[in-house]
Amino acid sequence: MNFKRLVKPKQKDYFTLKVQTPTVPKGLVRKCRKCGSALFAEDVKEKHYICPKCGGYFRMHAMRRIEMIVDNKNFTPLYTDLETANPLSYKGYEQKIEQLRDKTKLHEAVTTGTAFIDGVKVALAVMDGRFFMASMGEVVGEKITRLVEMATKEKLPVIIFACSGGARMQEGIVSLMQMAKTSAALKRHSESGNLYISVLTDPTTGGVTASFAMLGDIILAEPDALIGFAGPRVIEQTIGQKLPKGFQRSEFLLEHGFIDAIVERDNMRDTLAKILHLHDRDKTFDKCLMSEEVSEQKDSTGSDDNDDTVIFFNNAVSDGSKKKTAWDRVEASRRKDRPVGDDYINEIFKDFIEFHGDRYARDDGSIIGGIASFKGMPVTVIAQVKGHDTKENLKRNFGMPSPDGYRKALRLMKQAEQFGRPVICFVDTPGAFPGLEAEERGQGEAIARNLYEMSALKVPIVSIFIGEGGSGGALAMAVANEVWMLSNSVYSILSPEGYASILWKDSKRAKEAASVMKMTAEDLFQMGMVEKVFEEPEEYTLDTIKPVIMQLQDSLEEFLKKCQEKSADTITEERYQRFRKL
Repeated sequence: MNFKRLVKPKQKDYFTLKVQTPTVPKGLVRKCRKCGSALFAEDVKEKHYICPKCGGYFRMHAMRRIEMIVDNKNFTPLYTDLETANPLSYKGYEQKIEQLRDKTKLHEAVTTGTAFIDGVKVALAVMDGRFFMASMGEVVGEKITRLVEMATKEKLPVIIFACSGGARMQEGIVSLMQMAKTSAALKRHSESGNLYISVLTDPTTGGVTASFAMLGDIILAEPDALIGFAGPRVIEQTIGQKLPKGFQRSEFLLEHGFIDAIVERDNMRDTLAKILHLHDRDKTFDKCLMSEEVSEQKDSTGSDDNDDTVIFFNNAVSDGSKKKTAWDRVEASRRKDRPVGDDYINEIFKDFIEFHGDRYARDDGSIIGGIASFKGMPVTVIAQVKGHDTKENLKRNFGMPSPDGYRKALRLMKQAEQFGRPVICFVDTPGAFPGLEAEERGQGEAIARNLYEMSALKVPIVSIFIGEGGSGGALAMAVANEVWMLSNSVYSILSPEGYASILWKDSKRAKEAASVMKMTAEDLFQMGMVEKVFEEPEEYTLDTIKPVIMQLQDSLEEFLKKCQEKSADTITEERYQRFRKL
């Protein structure tokens, strides 16, 4: 078959249509880096620089961010007269600085000053990526250091919004020294008992990440911000591999325990205000007077609850409750519909803010903790948490903490000590997680470190057993001034099944073991191991939790008021002597 070649006829005459492209005034439109949408700049500004189409975050100018978070746009700039030097005599550096100053109207890559956030005066620093990618040179380091030193002297909280490409290459070793200088100033600020909140925005990398950005008492981050020491491109070139999706993003850091929380931009001001008010110096443990008078507590016999010769039940003990065996109480402590740790936090405390992570490896979901207010007093609350269903239990690892959980708890306790907050722990665990990874990351060391540090903490600690209390996994949260138990909670050297298996080589004798082990609240009260026992309703669920919550609130108020009359040294010594006599 023959095919004729098709030849496109030559077009000798044609017309060129010239389309006039409309010109867009400069600054009228902004392009979203995430979805590529073209948006009116005014719309972007009204949405707090968040893309209305995909929710992606635009990088913000320093003054725009300041306007968003301070009261009535009230901001007093400081240290605007510092001049940038050229220590390496880098060609064109001075000219570039002047060009950037003219273009951005900024003095340098960080804006520093004082402001009020919801009535609280703060020392505030905000970095701006338009100026040399907010790299840290001598002036940036000096402005931050001076701000921190001023805040230390005037006892002000420090808030720094970090955004940086890292150290400033044009200043070489001088830039590197700013990492040490800023860190040293923050160390003195911390040792003086002052608060530092670090807020990480996109991007925060290099020497800024490896210095002041990651040293906050509380570290917050905006969603999906790039945060890391070495940049992604450098890592990929070094290891010759493509990095996984989400690597070095805020969510990655939260999962790995390096930040306390991710806060949406719209919620940043309110979150900062809440944290600042919970760190009000006039509301510290030794100064705060709780809002309600302590009601006189009587036990079921009518005697004072301080009478330690009588078991403390807030409600009368029914005959049915007295007949419960040790194994009955073990089973009750394990019931799936029993209230868990976060239920008590939600019922007892106001304004709870959860903080995540151990600052080493990860965030352990089996222990939650943070700050809250109780009767007007800021407190630190930490709870071992099981789940209400299988999905939650998997997330919480069935209430069995890993080393990361204990390190998170200890970090929060030490933070409580720094800011003068009492520590309230809720204990509910079958025991520390007996897994390969837990041993690799130092389970024994993590528990031992908690016992060691809690013994000398200079603020009062109360630990409340609300379910199971298994072995060292429970004790790591119970080196307290007082230990309380609910009537169907248990506390022992290990599970009855484990006890029977080790001593009798027969785990089926668990019921017998439970009785021998003296692990019930009543047994432990009689042995002097716990100070108070609270009777539960026969069917104890979230629907019947209110009477128990009311009794816990009354006892917590009494405990805290009693401790307010004591010095830090007395509180520590009483805790030491409590365990010394056992």
